[in-house]
Amino acid sequence: MASIFSKIVAGEIPAHVVAESNEFLAFLDISPLAEGHVLVIPKEEVDYLFDLNDETYTGLQIFAKIVAKGIEKAVPCQRVGVAVIGLEVPHAHIHLIPINHVDDINFSRPKLNFTQDQLAATAEKIKEALREERVD
Repeated sequence: MASIFSKIVAGEIPAHVVAESNEFLAFLDISPLAEGHVLVIPKEEVDYLFDLNDETYTGLQIFAKIVAKGIEKAVPCQRVGVAVIGLEVPHAHIHLIPINHVDDINFSRPKLNFTQDQLAATAEKIKEALREERVD
């Protein structure tokens, strides 16, 4: 059965996409720890990050780095934290989370709730920052 992320890739489930390539997709987490919390995935469904082939694994990391630069420009934060948990969805993914304190990336904290309009506005800010990043 296809994971929820594969259904997002296929367009069966809507998502607030911030970046996309032929192989990778980045979209806002719907249960975020912070504004601008993004999930970065390979479009190919592989359950475990470390089961990705080397080319896909390194490509995903490079794609995540590009997206993180856009998040840094769009969302006030000291850094963009990176987490790989891998238990909640059987599809390899990287969490990119704007942080100001180490506790900001604590997954046992309550998740935030944003409206669809707020998520859309945040996604647009990140996309705009990424467009500017490519021009520089």
